[in-house]
Amino acid sequence: MTEFKVMTWNVENLFRFGSGFGAKTQEDYTQKLLSLAKVILHLDPHVLAIQEIGDVDALEELVTLLEGRYPHTLVSEFSDPRGIRVGFISKLEIEEHEEIVNFSEGGFLKVLAQEALENVTSINRMGRAALRIIIRPLPDIPIHLINAHLKSKLLTFSSTANRPRFTPKDENERTRTAGLALLKRTAEATALRIRANELLENNSKQSLILLGDMNDVPSAATTQILQGASGSEIGTRGFNQPDKGDDTRLFNLAPLIPEERRYSRIFQNNKELIDHIFVSQELLPGQPRKLPQVDSYIDFTDALPSINDDPNLRRGKPGSDHAPIIAIFDL
Repeated sequence: MTEFKVMTWNVENLFRFGSGFGAKTQEDYTQKLLSLAKVILHLDPHVLAIQEIGDVDALEELVTLLEGRYPHTLVSEFSDPRGIRVGFISKLEIEEHEEIVNFSEGGFLKVLAQEALENVTSINRMGRAALRIIIRPLPDIPIHLINAHLKSKLLTFSSTANRPRFTPKDENERTRTAGLALLKRTAEATALRIRANELLENNSKQSLILLGDMNDVPSAATTQILQGASGSEIGTRGFNQPDKGDDTRLFNLAPLIPEERRYSRIFQNNKELIDHIFVSQELLPGQPRKLPQVDSYIDFTDALPSINDDPNLRRGKPGSDHAPIIAIFDL
């Protein structure tokens, strides 16, 4: 048996000191890097999918604190307007990679979005590209990993000023902006699901792990789109019964997290699991299916902070407002 550990973590505004979104002092920036490195070294995943990389130089400085354990790094070239993007650090060689950016045939080719004040336009691509890689924990076990960071539920309102607004002018603006944000997250989830279908259909030799900050809970419609056909979820009667949908189904590992720890963010004092790891059936072998160990590492700090609609309130704080999610497989 070979142990294979994956982890997903939104590290919250990984910008260098001096950036408009980063720490306000060099000391704060150093403490943030040290706090992130401490968690990564402790959990020691083979592959870590990271969200909210602002400056690539900041990621490189983080990697230098990781005792040489992660020689392989890959960062998406496609960021959102704020500059954040996804990336991987890995102990294992990255054999190939793909940027998943544009909405695809078979899904939404475009959706409405409000990119400027009183200007509703259409978009045909993800706000932040997803990033696919292949790694090989064992010579005969190639695994696709897709790291995604879907449209946030935290709403940003159009502004003519240099900085975004996080408070709506009125209820109509809030309603319209929330609806457009949901359309965008739905289109992004659909694009990921279609790409997953292409990788999984009639393919029993390569496994798939889709992981990242999906910005909604397991029961949300967008999360269900990523999961695929219902009826065989972990914990249900159908889980250990072979099904014709298993070829393209993705199993959300969320039910394997102990119930009292089944959250990764606290929003206005409400615990939410919005960071997910989905896996294809190849990583759940046997009959009954062999399950990995899964946990949300909520203990990485004294207490996971409760956040609100204004992300600037935690600017420069150490650690992150998200907990890392870990899955350990016996291959």
